[in-house]
Amino acid sequence: MSQPTRIGICAPSTPFTREDADRVMELARESHDNCELIFADQCFAEDGHFAGNDALRRKTFVAMANDPDLDAIWFVRGGYGAARMALDISSELNDAADTKLYMGYSDAGNLLASLYRANIGTQAHGPMPTDIRRDGGEKAVRRALDWIVNRDLAALDPSLEPNHIYAAFNLMTLAMMTGTPLMPNLSGHVLMIEEVSEHLYAFDRAMFHITSNLQNQKLAGLRLGQVTDIPENDRPFGENAEDIARRWCREHGIAFLGTANIGHSANNMIVPFGNSDAWRTNG
Repeated sequence: MSQPTRIGICAPSTPFTREDADRVMELARESHDNCELIFADQCFAEDGHFAGNDALRRKTFVAMANDPDLDAIWFVRGGYGAARMALDISSELNDAADTKLYMGYSDAGNLLASLYRANIGTQAHGPMPTDIRRDGGEKAVRRALDWIVNRDLAALDPSLEPNHIYAAFNLMTLAMMTGTPLMPNLSGHVLMIEEVSEHLYAFDRAMFHITSNLQNQKLAGLRLGQVTDIPENDRPFGENAEDIARRWCREHGIAFLGTANIGHSANNMIVPFGNSDAWRTNG
């Protein structure tokens, strides 16, 4: 009998609850008996807004990434905080860190970007344990485990095509990373973005920022994921999210390739980073 996939779970941003962790572990026992989930105690620590202070969050991630007995690192949830502990983190990682899959989305995009930039391990934008709280969230958690444990291609966003290079981020997370040492080179990539709980004028501002900064990187194109829970403005903005994305792509010479099914919902599909031929072969 093969050894179970051992998945380390840490919180680079905000804390989780033990009750929700128990729900995720029970679901995994029922649906994926070929994996073992290891929640770091740090997931439940609280220090103001954060799941422990910056040093604790960094130390926990590094310890799990460097643990040769773990096969993957699953970020427990987003929020805010990953950028505060992700700078120069590659200098603390050993060869074991290079063998792992790292998965999450939202604020966890800071770590995915840093690792992708440093060519450490493999990365995927996909559901996290916190999605157990959503309506239909059990499906999202199972989908994540389908990819982490079994590399099930059915878990991937249906827009992904062979012979392309992909990366996916929350728009505001990406905008704040642009121009910082966390930002990877996205030349030749199909960039997929999603957003939640932002006014359309803020979405417009962030789209201007990233498309103007990335226009010289020769993206293969941009796909727009879900843009959800948009606050109501004091007057109609006059464009929807897709209108905004198309306009800024046109303005900066970036091909708009259509939509994608990623975002802050239970329908969040998985986007592995890098060359699609490589992960389809490995899958």
